[in-house]
Amino acid sequence: MAETLRDILDAAARGVFPPADGGTTVVPQYGHRDAGVIAFTAHSVVFTDEDPQWVHQALRAADCDALAATMNARFLTAFLDRTGRGTDTIDLLTVGAPLPGEPPLPLTELADPGHPRVVSSRRRRDDVRVWTVEGGVLVLGRGVAGRLEVAVEVDEDVRHRGLGRRLATAARHLSGGEPVWAQVSPGNARSLRAFQAAGYLPVGSEALLIPR
Repeated sequence: MAETLRDILDAAARGVFPPADGGTTVVPQYGHRDAGVIAFTAHSVVFTDEDPQWVHQALRAADCDALAATMNARFLTAFLDRTGRGTDTIDLLTVGAPLPGEPPLPLTELADPGHPRVVSSRRRRDDVRVWTVEGGVLVLGRGVAGRLEVAVEVDEDVRHRGLGRRLATAARHLSGGEPVWAQVSPGNARSLRAFQAAGYLPVGSEALLIPR
């Protein structure tokens, strides 16, 4: 089993996952900003600077199926209370392999954009870069454990035309040869379908705990 969160993510991007043994691995946070949980198939990873013994005690106190404990509302609430952090939702974590060549869109990189999607990304990512195309925005930045993360935004009046899929695909061309990660709310079927069509594969579920 890999020892750091980045090692675990790099392995998962290659299709090598933690053992499906029903266990939970606790690893230190990569940095102060990001703590949370990633639930893979029958194995979860909790990344936190809290005492691992507390984590395992809190999981037992959730009083539910052990395979579901890390994403159980009782555990996540205890985790939030313990750390004084906040959270938004539980996302589906997906990853796309890099693609060669130029993006299939006439993208323009912006130097200092004020788009709401960009502002949101800068709160959660470092080294954010932003491209636009008519009707859409593509954001790449360094998120959890330094992984390369993508977010896209499509204007309402040009939706249902495949632009989201093409933006998600473009991110794979712009990645510089490394995997691209995307967190998608399971309820956002439109976005989920776009990323699936762009070749992103599901890895697990993820709950991020963000400093207030």
